[in-house]
Amino acid sequence: MTDRPLTEPTFLILTALAERPQHGYGVVEDVLRISDGRVRLRAGTLYAVLDRLRVDGLIEVDHEEVVQSRLRRYYRLTAVGAQRLAEEVARLRRNANAAGARLRRSGLLAEGGAA
Repeated sequence: MTDRPLTEPTFLILTALAERPQHGYGVVEDVLRISDGRVRLRAGTLYAVLDRLRVDGLIEVDHEEVVQSRLRRYYRLTAVGAQRLAEEVARLRRNANAAGARLRRSGLLAEGGAA
């Protein structure tokens, strides 16, 4: 695993797969929901990230099915992928806590503010 931060699309794809196995279109829709509509994955981006995540051992194919004569592949998070996602969550939380504390100390953010 790498210590490099995950890109937002990668983070959101792993987050979508943390709940249950999903096929590509399901991941696209879930990422849209998770990001409150901010991140819209295109097919090329999605499948490039999924391929890289498979090579890195963070996800794997759960199963495949044929729907309307097309192969639908479902992906799931591996234990390594879950660990990597948890590490990224902790990193982001530490950074957000540090930023929030500094904003509060400087008086730029009221106590109990969003950060």
